[in-house]
Amino acid sequence: MSQRVLIVDDALFMRNLLRDIFSSAGWDVVGEAADGREALQKYEDLQPNLVTMDIVMPEWSGIDALQGILSVDPEAVVIMCSALGQESMVMEAIQKGARDFIVKPFQQDQVLEVVKRVLG
Repeated sequence: MSQRVLIVDDALFMRNLLRDIFSSAGWDVVGEAADGREALQKYEDLQPNLVTMDIVMPEWSGIDALQGILSVDPEAVVIMCSALGQESMVMEAIQKGARDFIVKPFQQDQVLEVVKRVLG
């Protein structure tokens, strides 16, 4: 069975970039969300193997969405996506259960390396 990923970012450009990276690596991009509330709903509906989660979003932040997803599935694998300068938020997300993080701007080999490390 192919790996299934849910991509969460309020910027369409970033979702498109990640979709291209995962699709070219043979992943099944099962859904996308533009904010944290939508992310939680789609996670419950789609049950992906992996979630990439932007940290800074309107409404619910990535950290809010991370906590929501982990409350319904403590085994969820969530990788945070951050811009440079968001280290304190990244550390908070890791403490709250995120498995790892990737830094924007995304580079395909970097993204896939983190995913491989997280999924073992």
